Amino acid sequence: MFRYNPRMPQPREKVVVAMSGGVDSSVAACLLQEQGYDIVGLFMRVGAPEEGGSAALDQNSDRQRSEHEGADTTGEISANTENTIATATPTRTHQGCCSASDAADARYVAGSLGVPFYALNFAGDFNEIMDYFADEYVNGRTPNPCVVCNHKLKFGKLLDYADAVGAKYIATGHYARIEEKNGQRHLCRGVDDGKDQSYVLFGLQQEILDRVLFPVGDLNKNEVRKIAARLDLPNQDKPDSVEICFVPDRDYARVVKKRRPDAFKEGDVVNAAGETLGTHDGIGHYTVGQRRGLGIAAGHPIYVTELNVLENKVTVGEAEDLLSSTLLASKANFLVKDLPQSFDAHVQIRYLHKAAPATVHLLPDGKVRVEFQNAQRAITPGQAVVFYNGDTVLGGAWIDSAKQAPEIP
Repeated sequence: MFRYNPRMPQPREKVVVAMSGGVDSSVAACLLQEQGYDIVGLFMRVGAPEEGGSAALDQNSDRQRSEHEGADTTGEISANTENTIATATPTRTHQGCCSASDAADARYVAGSLGVPFYALNFAGDFNEIMDYFADEYVNGRTPNPCVVCNHKLKFGKLLDYADAVGAKYIATGHYARIEEKNGQRHLCRGVDDGKDQSYVLFGLQQEILDRVLFPVGDLNKNEVRKIAARLDLPNQDKPDSVEICFVPDRDYARVVKKRRPDAFKEGDVVNAAGETLGTHDGIGHYTVGQRRGLGIAAGHPIYVTELNVLENKVTVGEAEDLLSSTLLASKANFLVKDLPQSFDAHVQIRYLHKAAPATVHLLPDGKVRVEFQNAQRAITPGQAVVFYNGDTVLGGAWIDSAKQAPEIP
């Protein structure tokens, strides 16, 4: 039943497992122990209670956010405190990412395995992620905080802690895989197409890929739950998180207003010809591709097609106005060496977007231009664009702009 076996450990190799309290990371820890690893459990509290929630390492929450269309910390200990064995009573309900109940579930699973367990508080570091989130909206872009948090905060902290306790590996419950080719470890899609999380991991650096394990990446979700049931884990039926960790009520504008209150100013809603159709009360309320909540009675569906921060205007149009054949992106991170200046790839522009064939052109200063074979809908500035060769992640970048598809005669 258990297919994960990329590298059998030497006797008692130590691995730090990020345990969020969810079923995926819990099963990951159990499977690694079955393989003979010396497990240390780590619950990473990275959220901010003043925003109404906190974040989990398992990034199923990215699904709801990127489609538009992440508490109480009783029992936490500091990084330099002696480890504990979990004794907390588990819960079978889900109250949001990294809540007290999530910590209790993670602690209980660690206790059932008889392994050390730490709960560390990184809420202060997470403020930078929330500032990024607010600033992107204010600048007319749609942020992807889960991607940023993975490569700027969570995996780095996890690796730092592994070094502190002398662990060779780190592990998470992400649905992704590591494959070794020509002496280099590569990030690959998980086998479960519906749960694959390689898109949100494109920003990881090679030193992390060299030490990370993804035990559930070779399994589908049903198999993971069956393993949890076999092991009688308390969270075997726990639902996945679907909200952004620090916006559990999905009121993104509330979070942005709290951090950037002066950025919300009334402006015009216009059509492609520049004709005023109505007013808006702040660009931070909108994202490209949005249809609901526009307050414009057009008699047929209309969509946000552009956000102009300098003129404080929201442009709306028809569905076909969202089609773009080319995008420009920056801050590229590549996970494969010696890529040519231009190469063909399957390119994914959102978490649930089906990767589409395109040609990627490398430009100076970490920029790229992507030309799709067929125009794509709602390419959104601020989102990640990720390049694949088959199941292998070649790299990714951050979308800056998109060029509308030429008219079809």
